[in-house]
Amino acid sequence: MNNLEHRKGAVTVQLLKDDGTPLANCDVKITQKSHKFLFGVGGFEAVELMGGKSDGEPIDDSRKAHLTEKLGKLFKFNNFATLPFYIGRYEPNEGKPDEKRLMAGARYFTEKNITTKGHPLCWHTVCADWLMNYSNAEILKKVIERVERDVSAFKGIIDIWDVINEVVIMPVFDKYDNAITRICKEYGQVRIVKEVFEAAKRANPNAVLLLNDFDMSNDYEVLLEKCLDAGIPIDVIGLQSHQHQGYWGDNKVYNVLERFSRFGLPLHFTENTLISGDLMPPHIVDLNDWQVEEWPTTKEGEERQEKEITHLYDILFAHPKVEAITTWSGGDNAWLHAPAGFLRIDNSEKPSYKSMEKKILTDWRTETTERTDANGNVTIKGFKGSYEVSYMDKTIKAEVC
Repeated sequence: MNNLEHRKGAVTVQLLKDDGTPLANCDVKITQKSHKFLFGVGGFEAVELMGGKSDGEPIDDSRKAHLTEKLGKLFKFNNFATLPFYIGRYEPNEGKPDEKRLMAGARYFTEKNITTKGHPLCWHTVCADWLMNYSNAEILKKVIERVERDVSAFKGIIDIWDVINEVVIMPVFDKYDNAITRICKEYGQVRIVKEVFEAAKRANPNAVLLLNDFDMSNDYEVLLEKCLDAGIPIDVIGLQSHQHQGYWGDNKVYNVLERFSRFGLPLHFTENTLISGDLMPPHIVDLNDWQVEEWPTTKEGEERQEKEITHLYDILFAHPKVEAITTWSGGDNAWLHAPAGFLRIDNSEKPSYKSMEKKILTDWRTETTERTDANGNVTIKGFKGSYEVSYMDKTIKAEVC
């Protein structure tokens, strides 16, 4: 599959002159404008950029300029943005969701033809403390209502959702008490997954719904089998790949691809991380336990990150089941202060940025000149996505699927 033919397609369009006659035997310019494949980064900054601070105050001009520059760079070659819906931050006070700011951030992307995803609708971490004031039956009811409310409110703006996050560990999570672990213990993993997925599907029947996890063990496979056997409408398998302790290695990557491809569902690498500084020590089990004040990028680390990230994207883009890759932190100093981005803290471009820009916008993009036949027909052959065909003073749009 390294020839990437599975990523390509063809469509024939007819071009007409102003008088309605075919544009015969004429050279026309064909330009790919966007990819069908989803190349993503986190888009959390857009919420603040467009919606202001969480307390309602506007951001200052220097901060706004910083965010504008950062997002402009990151989405020069990415077409997919993940937005934050952690209920503990989205709705810290019951009945007062942060819908206005999130909607402003989502519209920022949709107006630029960037696909958006909400993350996550249900998770035991960053949960809302107020949920624990209720019985387990009431908690489940309120979680279902939350899912229906937010998926419905953002329908047409956000149509891809990480519905529930990290279910494998959910019933045994013991870092702190939380409402989601409580109901998962009582009702079981499959029941909770089924309830939230069916709620999301009711709210938006056309939404793309993901089950997302960091656990790449057989436990995740068993959970998927149980959920699919129960008829849960899982559209995509989400695979987290936070590699703060170093690149997984080709053997693990191929092993994960093989094991999760057997379900026949599309795969999204939802949270990819590769470090451009010193690696996290190998003895750390829970990545959140690595708490540092700062985590600088280094020249050697940036060279390593460039090689690893381009190599990993090559493997994943070549695999027919993979439909999306999200680099979790577009810029440095995000989660855990890690140097995991394409951009340094000052928004300057790392080698990984420049290499991925070339790969996505040049190596994996189609731009060519073709000649129409006697009937004005021209065939567009290239990477799947949206195209423009330019001739004379006209431009038409086309899709290669």
